[in-house]
Amino acid sequence: MSQPASPSRQPVRAATAAFIGTMIEWYDFYIYATAAALVFGELYFPSHDPFLSTMASFGTFAVGFFARPFGGLVFGHLGDRIGRKKALMTTLMMMGAATVCIGLLPDYASAGILAPVLLVLLRVVQGIAVGGEWGGAVLMAGEHAPQGRRTFFASFAQLGSPAGLILSLVAFRAVTSMDHAAFLSWGWRLPFLASAVLLIVGIVIRLGVNESPEFAQVQRAQRTAKLPIAEVLRSAFGLVLLGIGANTIGIAGVYFTNTFMIAYTTQYVGVTRSMILDCLFAVAIIQFLVQPMAAWLAERMGGARFLKCAALAAMISPYPMFVLVQRGEPAAMVIGIALAVVCMASFYSVIAGFVSGVFPARIRYSAISLAYQVCGALAGGLTPLAGAWLAHRFAGQWWPLAVFYTCLAGVSLVSIAALDARRQKHAEMAETAGAAN
Repeated sequence: MSQPASPSRQPVRAATAAFIGTMIEWYDFYIYATAAALVFGELYFPSHDPFLSTMASFGTFAVGFFARPFGGLVFGHLGDRIGRKKALMTTLMMMGAATVCIGLLPDYASAGILAPVLLVLLRVVQGIAVGGEWGGAVLMAGEHAPQGRRTFFASFAQLGSPAGLILSLVAFRAVTSMDHAAFLSWGWRLPFLASAVLLIVGIVIRLGVNESPEFAQVQRAQRTAKLPIAEVLRSAFGLVLLGIGANTIGIAGVYFTNTFMIAYTTQYVGVTRSMILDCLFAVAIIQFLVQPMAAWLAERMGGARFLKCAALAAMISPYPMFVLVQRGEPAAMVIGIALAVVCMASFYSVIAGFVSGVFPARIRYSAISLAYQVCGALAGGLTPLAGAWLAHRFAGQWWPLAVFYTCLAGVSLVSIAALDARRQKHAEMAETAGAAN
């Protein structure tokens, strides 16, 4: 068994473990998203109408998002009561087991109605696992960070998302080059089965990280909350609502530019599956490079100011994106999607550290998990469905989709402004109270 590293090495070790762990979790989540766009409709929800099959497939994708708040509540409670590390080890094992089982699942032609039922149940397990994972990974990285570096270190948990996306795209790009019949028969299962290897790697790395020092301090002072979620709802409900709104474009934008865009470009623009996967792979690499630079820049600009600028840029970004995507040329599609993704990814990289700093350590896991996962259920789970409906309803017109994306970014901009105003007000009140004493 791995031994924890020395205290001086723990910040880097914790950030690395957060990155690797979330990369594995998001790889598992994204391969499901890619399979939902490419094969699940045909294999598990066969229909005479491809639109209905696609909507049913995206429906199971949404189910995972609606399970995420439950995972956030359960593991947020455990993380605030018994520790971040134990909660994270459990979520990682749950996600890996569910993903491997999906890779072994018979399709509708073999098992009938039992096949989609089991697929939905395994998707629920995935949703619960990733719902508990995110908050713990952000806190393990951020709470281990040196003084004044929370934003940058917490961003490593966010960096796992594009890394997981890159891995998932590589995996599916490899298997989509197979003969179509072989791909539908067994090729699509290989990315899911490969998760077993990643699971072992993730467990080994996380064993070497100490418990969060901030949580350990709360434990030593015997100040752990008996029922964290009740305290969150009683004392910080307004902040949670603003946290939900603040996360919107960081979550919805990922599934708009990746999951929905696969279905949109293959069905309405006429590009091949392999072409859009290649384009998204190039964009994912850009996202991976942009996120740490954005976190570094945010530390110098100030988190709130940076997030406002990123959200405003995200509101503008879908219009040039769709103009370029409609051309159906690889270079134009990469540039167009990258414009939107750079804005969204810059926001996503910084939002975790900003929101986690709003709540006290004793209820922080529960609070940020509730905010993020409720937002995930609404903004993430429904975005591909809403996009598919708008594309079908306004066939041949891209502007309703662009307006929809602008509205998502606008919700984040307003929420960040409100959070920043409340934070400044509380800081002024504390300063006034200190001067009076």
